[in-house]
Amino acid sequence: MKDLASEKGFNVAGKDWWDSEEANKFMLERQSNLYFDKEVDRRLIEMAVSGNVVITSYTLPWLTDSAVKIWLRGSEHSRAKRMANRDGINVFDAEKIVRQRDNDNKRIYWKLYNIGFGDDLSVFDFILNTDLLDLQILIDLTKKIVGHILIP
Repeated sequence: MKDLASEKGFNVAGKDWWDSEEANKFMLERQSNLYFDKEVDRRLIEMAVSGNVVITSYTLPWLTDSAVKIWLRGSEHSRAKRMANRDGINVFDAEKIVRQRDNDNKRIYWKLYNIGFGDDLSVFDFILNTDLLDLQILIDLTKKIVGHILIP
């Protein structure tokens, strides 16, 4: 998505770009022009079908069967705490950002594909609770799951 924003002329510099005013402008355009999401999904489906990739995508699990699908579930509060630590903001502001992103994503993905984003998890092979596991354990567990499925 960030590549498409750049191709459209948005300045995507900086590690916290998604929390910037520039990103907010892009999000407004994205909400009125479904091309961006559909193009990202088209590119990701091509990669998934070709295989041997790890892809982070909100929509791909509903759009292809060419993958091991893992949903990383975390409470709004724990996701906000991680964002606050990462971005150097307070948790209250981070919670507002997380809530807004979730609402925007739900609206966009329902409009595009009738996906109950975050509600319908039936397409996933595994659901991992990120509130209970630290990052290294999540990485190790995910590697074991994928390795076991792809190399039985």
